[in-house]
Amino acid sequence: MNFRDSVPVVKMGQITSNMYRLGWNERNGGNISLLLDEGDVAGFADTGHVIRTIPTGFDARRLAGKYFLVTGTGKYFRNVADNPEDTLGLVRISADGSCAELLWGYSDGGKFTSEFPAHMMSHMARLAADPENRVVMHCHPTYTLAMNYVHELSDKAFTHTLWQMCTECIVVFPEGVGVLPWMLCGTNEIGEATAEKMRDFRTVIWGMHGIYCAGKTLDETFGLAETVEKAAQIYMLTLPAPRINTIRDDELVRLAEAFGVDYRRDFLS
Repeated sequence: MNFRDSVPVVKMGQITSNMYRLGWNERNGGNISLLLDEGDVAGFADTGHVIRTIPTGFDARRLAGKYFLVTGTGKYFRNVADNPEDTLGLVRISADGSCAELLWGYSDGGKFTSEFPAHMMSHMARLAADPENRVVMHCHPTYTLAMNYVHELSDKAFTHTLWQMCTECIVVFPEGVGVLPWMLCGTNEIGEATAEKMRDFRTVIWGMHGIYCAGKTLDETFGLAETVEKAAQIYMLTLPAPRINTIRDDELVRLAEAFGVDYRRDFLS
């Protein structure tokens, strides 16, 4: 069977289509990488045939031998479902970590997203924190991005506001969100900064740019971004009006304890 018919490729097409429909990934904005087991690939793709190698741009030896399904640079999310061979690539990190071996995809001669180093560095950080985290997702949710311009950009302040916006938030992301200032995208510098935040957070806000999320599955990771965005939307919609009600800190504590989640106590006022 062709790899394009495999569950990971089909699911990637569904998720990217939904993200594009929501306006989170305009034009060729955003990118996703999914860590696959050899069993996910066996029977679909010829892992013995390397189409070509693509430099990783950094030392990725800690991921040597691992397989990733990655969106391509310059590709539109709206096209992934209909043309996965062009918009996606299946790569395996080489033994020395200097190259990604292309096994399927990027049929027009392209390569992985320009944010590949940030993705791989984030995978390293999340796998160290939780070996079940297999997805890194980058998008530009409208209200989260708008919130960047009117709210203090710090881990604690941003997290606390999001938690107060929607009852489910402290349950869905009890560790909070990490926040970075504006940085030049597509560089190892922003990749390293993101990975450092990913040691403690599954969600990292890129100031005036978008968010990075990590999770166990595509659905879970999308749901994490979705929840952050819903909270930011509520914040922005209520921002012009005086706030006469809110979820108090003692109520946030009751929520976290009722659902048995390990939350950032130091992020409460």
